Parts: sequence; C-alpha cells; structure tokens
Amino acid sequence: MKITEIEAIPYSIPYRKPLRFASGEVYAAEHVLVRVHTDTGAVGIADAPPRPFTYGETQDGIIAVIRGIFAPQLTGLRLLEREEIHARMARTVGNPAAKSAIDMAVWDALGRTLDVGVSELLGGYTDRMRVSHMLGFDTPEAMVAEAEKMREVYGITTFKVKVGRTPYTLDTAVVRALREGLGDDVELYVDGNRGWSASESARAMREMADLGLTFAEELCPADDVLGRRWLVTQCDVPFIADESAVTPADVTREVLGGSATAISIKTARTGFTTSSRVHHLAEGLGLEIVMGNQIDGQLGSVCTVAFGAAYRLTSTRAGELSNFLDMSDDLLTEPLQIRGGQLQVRPGPGLGVEIDPEQLERYRTDR
Repeated sequence: MKITEIEAIPYSIPYRKPLRFASGEVYAAEHVLVRVHTDTGAVGIADAPPRPFTYGETQDGIIAVIRGIFAPQLTGLRLLEREEIHARMARTVGNPAAKSAIDMAVWDALGRTLDVGVSELLGGYTDRMRVSHMLGFDTPEAMVAEAEKMREVYGITTFKVKVGRTPYTLDTAVVRALREGLGDDVELYVDGNRGWSASESARAMREMADLGLTFAEELCPADDVLGRRWLVTQCDVPFIADESAVTPADVTREVLGGSATAISIKTARTGFTTSSRVHHLAEGLGLEIVMGNQIDGQLGSVCTVAFGAAYRLTSTRAGELSNFLDMSDDLLTEPLQIRGGQLQVRPGPGLGVEIDPEQLERYRTDR
C-alpha cells in the first residue's frame, strides 16, 4: 500500500452565474483534481478548490506545491503512515487546499484498498446529512426566488445568507424578505465573510433580532480582536468562526478568547485528518459545528458529507452541500442527487465515486 505517484490536474468549469460574496466573486470553478496512485493499483481522488481572496492559494500555486514539494516528499510512504504524511506536509507553511486534497485522496485510496467506505473508517455514525444552501449576493427578489426553487425542487429548508455589503439597508432587507417570503418553517443564518465592522454587525443583528436566525458567521474581521469579542457578547445566537478558526490551535484561541461560540469545518481546507482533530476538540469544548463549503464541486461535496455523516456532532446541523448545483457541469461518472433536502454518503469503498475520463479531458486546462 505504498504511494507511487501524486497527480495534480488543473481544470475549469464555468458557473451558471457568478457567485458573489463580501470577500470576492468567482465565475468558474478553477480547481485541481488530485490523484494518489498506489502500488496495489488503488487510486485515491480528491479536489483542491483555491480561494485566493480568503487563503491566498491559486490554481497554479496548488499545482506547483504538489508537484514540486509534496509529491517528492510523500512518494514511497505507505497509506497507513498518515501521521508521517501529515507531518511532512506540515513542514511547508500554508497551502491548506493542496494539503487537504492529498490527505483526502490518501484516505480514499486506503478505503478502496481495504474495501471500506471512508465515512465508515472515520466513524460511520449515519449515511446522510441534511443540506443547507448558500444564497449569494443578489436582489431580495432574486434571492427569495432562488430559495423557493431550492425548497420546491430539492426539499432544502436551511439557507445560509451571504451578507457583508450595506448592513442597514440591502443586507438586512434581504434577510427580512427571505423570512417573510419563506415563512417560519425554514432555518436562516447569515455569513458576512468579514465584510462589516463590529459596530455595523451589532446594529445589523439588532435589526434582524425578530427574524429567528440560527447562527451568525464571520460578520467582522477576527483580527479586530477587541471588537470581535465585544460583538460576540452582543449576539444572542451562536457566532461561527470559519476562516478565522481553521486549525485546532485557531479554534482554541478564538473560543477561549471569546471571539466565537461555534465553528465551521471545511474538509477542503483541513482534509479528513485535521478535520477529525478539530471535531474532537469542539466536542470536548461543547461547541456546535456546521459543515461548511469551499465552493466545492461534486467531489468536494462527497468529501464533506462523508466526513459530516461520520460523527453525531457534525451531522446534527444541515451541512453546506449544494454549491455544486451552481456549476454548469461536473467530473463524476454518476452525478450527486439531493432528495428530500438530504444528501447521502455514496456506497462503496473509499469515497464511492469515480471521475469520468471524457469529462476530465474536456475541462482540464494543462493540455
């Protein structure tokens, strides 16, 4: 079960419409498919989605660090040497998406070799999760219409609303329009992507106090240390740390410092190994967890639901599992299906999915 080769293949698939949020906007999924080959013939796969506006990674950077640093360091190691794999990648600072994709592809290859699903290897708590859908920047009317479509077609009743523009007019009006348009039988929570100040966030939350929000996420920058702590004391809903609390050390700092009361885990930036450590820490601290989305395609969503369904705590809340619906196409041989507001873990060894070679050839950009 030794690693013999690690591939990093760039590809680009357009979105049906631009995805807009406070930290930037994207028009295409310019991701990197990672494949870990082994001497048994098993090939593990995972997706690396760069988020340059948030973590500084680019598609070219992911390819360079995998081909130039990680592949030479990890080739020859056994799949079961996961701690050694993790330690060698940790020598290089940053590059979370590149590291995470390799980590998840290793787990996939291990599951395929052992003929066991990754979600079972991780914990096997359940085989499905409820789905939360992200609503990006648009007019109130358009966002309500999108949410109504998601509820009607896919049965989704939890919505993450992107805010962080003008807090006292457009953003609060959007959330109010969603509550009035969708009624009280849906869950709504807001994500500011650090777009507001602490005082703007507090005022906006007061203006939305009657809307029954479930969470507030990253409303203001975490490096506004005193402002963030003050804001959390003003909120009467759990305050999620997302991009400010990636590692277990980050979570410890933010929570014990009073800057967050819940966390988001995104497997695209912490893989399965570090995500497990963050989960166990959160469990010990009594924190709620939301499984987040790195603007993932279908392969990334497969990884998220595999991890989220593995544990009771991560499967309690709806996970952000529907962003692949915004893509005009995908790479999997069997597309994912959201039914009744839920997404199931794929059966079969590893992650239970395969890449369509014709689709990959169509969208890869290194030819």
